[in-house]
Order: sequence, then C-alpha cells, then structure tokens
Amino acid sequence: MADRPLRADAQRNREKVLRAAREAFAASGYGVPLDEIAALAGVGPGTVYRHFPSKEELFEAVVTTRVRDLIADAQALADNPDPGEAFFGFLSRFRQEAMAKRDLPDAIAIPGSLQGDLHAALDLLLRRAQQAGAVRQDITTPDLIALLKGLLSAIHDSPEGPQDQARVARLLGVVTEGLRPT
Repeated sequence: MADRPLRADAQRNREKVLRAAREAFAASGYGVPLDEIAALAGVGPGTVYRHFPSKEELFEAVVTTRVRDLIADAQALADNPDPGEAFFGFLSRFRQEAMAKRDLPDAIAIPGSLQGDLHAALDLLLRRAQQAGAVRQDITTPDLIALLKGLLSAIHDSPEGPQDQARVARLLGVVTEGLRPT
C-alpha cells in the first residue's frame, strides 16, 4: 500500500518541525530534547512523534540535507584545476560548518550510504591534492576523517565552543600545516 500524501496542514507542521529541529540541533547538537523541538516549532510533542517516531529519524532527516550539501561541495571542488586549493578550500568550508552547527560531528558519523558518499568525495579531493604534491602522501582518507572528527571534538569541547574563532582558526591551521608535505 503506497503512502498517501500529507494533508496541507500536516505538511506545514512537518516543515515547522524540520525547521525547528535544524535550528535546535545546530545550536545544541543531538542532545536537544524532542519536547524542546516541539515547543520551538509551535506544535505539540505528539505532532513531532507522528512525523518522526524517534529522535534518530528526525536527526537523520535534518542532517541528510547538511551532509548532502557537503558532498556536493566536495564533488564540485574536485573539478578545480588547483587540487591543493580545492582540498584546503573544502577544509575551510568544513570549519565554517563546524563553527555554525554543533551537530556536525554527529552528522558526519551517521552510518550508511551518505557517510560512504562523503568519504568517497573526501577521498577524491585528498588523492588529487596528493597527486599535485599539496598533501603528504602518507595520509589516508580514514586518517583525514579522524583528524576532522578530532578537530570538531576540540572545537565543541572548549569552554567557548565554536564561538572562539581564534582557537578554531589556530587548530585548523595546525591540522592544515600537518597535512602539507614537509
């Protein structure tokens, strides 16, 4: 039996929940309670649960768009004639996302095809930058993922969080310099 389209009011409520969840997850990460998201959306908790039976489903719906945008950016940069600029440009874009959205560590950790697509896009940027001599040859995509996750953790675990732009820039600078050939 095919899913019926949502009524207009149900579709509006779903969109309200998604908008509120995007804001709440970006500001507070995965730990934000569903009741808080419902309040932000101006709907009752039952409405949230009707559209998204679990917090995991709501989070996945929200971050899928964010991760797809990162993948699209990485894929677009793969055509850049300067592979080093493309690679380090993507790292800069990643930093901007990390500063603006507290849920990015959780978003890039969601298992499945989306994570595989993100890793493949990063792998392409990394290999092209290595072939151009802009990145050390001994760095692998899993190494890069670990560095990015560590960077995100360090940013969000600091007392001031991503608002400490000097610290974020300093840490990204250390990672960037560590990736360059010696």
